[in-house]
Amino acid sequence: MRRNRNAKIIATVVPACDGIAGLGRLFEAGVDVFRLNFSHGSQADHAARYAAIREIEATNRRPITVIADLQGPKLRIGEFATGSVTLQAGARFRVDLDPAPGDGRRVRLPHPEVFAAIAPGTDLLLDDGRIHLRVARSGADFAETVVVDGGSLSDHKGVNLPGIALPIAALTEKDRRDLAFALDLGADWVALSFVQRPDDVAEARKLIAGRAAVMTKLEKPAAIEHLAEIVELSDGIMVARGDLGVELAPEAVPGLQKEIVGLARRTGKPVVVATQMLESMVESPTPTRAEASDVATAVYDGADALMLSAETAAGAHPVAAVTMMARIIRRVEADPRYRRLVQTDHADPEATAADAITAAASQVAETIRAVAIVTYSVSGSTTLRAARERPPVPIIGISPNVQTARRLAIAWGVHCVVTEDATDFVDMVDKACRVALDEGFAGLGDSIVITAGVPFGTPGSTNTLRIAWIGPDAERRKTPRRQHGRRGGSASPPTATVRSRARAKREG
Repeated sequence: MRRNRNAKIIATVVPACDGIAGLGRLFEAGVDVFRLNFSHGSQADHAARYAAIREIEATNRRPITVIADLQGPKLRIGEFATGSVTLQAGARFRVDLDPAPGDGRRVRLPHPEVFAAIAPGTDLLLDDGRIHLRVARSGADFAETVVVDGGSLSDHKGVNLPGIALPIAALTEKDRRDLAFALDLGADWVALSFVQRPDDVAEARKLIAGRAAVMTKLEKPAAIEHLAEIVELSDGIMVARGDLGVELAPEAVPGLQKEIVGLARRTGKPVVVATQMLESMVESPTPTRAEASDVATAVYDGADALMLSAETAAGAHPVAAVTMMARIIRRVEADPRYRRLVQTDHADPEATAADAITAAASQVAETIRAVAIVTYSVSGSTTLRAARERPPVPIIGISPNVQTARRLAIAWGVHCVVTEDATDFVDMVDKACRVALDEGFAGLGDSIVITAGVPFGTPGSTNTLRIAWIGPDAERRKTPRRQHGRRGGSASPPTATVRSRARAKREG
């Protein structure tokens, strides 16, 4: 099931699109990655969704990425005696630790860490910034504030403190339980919320211990102060624009998005642009033109993936939202200006054999007009290097490791295939050509560029580049593929080889 685009689509899953049938429709519409949002639903709910995703994967014989998105600390006010109040600009309003129901003069804020961090002049933003309070006086268990921007305020609304790094760990006890569950379930990526400092990422990496890739969500301005360090510690990055936009001025977010995407690309880390991409499609069957332009901008910037949140999680038109995003991506990538713009942040290769081979593969593919680059990778590093180059042709990522293939399915331009590892150089060429033909990337007479590490099966040892042609002497064979469904085998379909082993040996 080949996608005729490079940027990937992430869909958030909740009951609105549950079950194999509902998730299957999203996959067929273009979803490459499913996000399990642990802020909502039970662990049993997520287990059922995960099982359904793996059934879809087995049916379609295409590795699918699953992201477990941890909730992180949530700062929220308590309850009001009447459910809601209206705050007037200029009025006094108190937040404190008192558990009594609130009224128009005060409400509970059950987070002593907040009171330890604030001082007179500190801004408190409630309900995604709709209510703006400024601290006039504070103590260890209270803050007297003045309402700068008022409005209706109801129970349990969120609280943000722009410019304040809170003494709160990124992982709560709930997160630790959810993390252990997600790892046992088999999640491919873990998304970390509320990251403020590099230590937050380091702690999560230690707990995850290589069982999943780590994606850091950049949603707190405090994290931007340590951006380079956080990107270095992460396997991938998510630009959580909705949360960033609460604590930053709206006009600051677009430039910051470009900075983050550019840095992630230069360091070869998959980068996701998330939240409010097609927000109007929560209710409307079509997006606004501004939203279409927003999606297009992320594609022109070269983001690896774009994420749908409420559009698929709670929207009335989840399949239409995925279809629309796929249409926008394909249209942008067909634009003659796309190649020029996506190369703007292209990083120079490092002084290593692996980077030299990968950069050469992209150049060779363009020069000889190859139809694809085929990468062999056990760990995924060879394929991620190829994706960092943003080559002009698709990348077929071959791996004997189903976990590696699933993690790579989020990367730009990568079409993952799980198959047995090559036994020798001739077998490498034979398998690469047959997979390219099988998967619909190549036909007779086409050329492909192959990169791999020799000896085979050695992670991170990219040191080989080979050009191969799809010859006219094709013979029928079967390409062994490793099982990557939840249960049961996944027998391989007939495949076409492109040259005999004898001819391959003659040609070196």
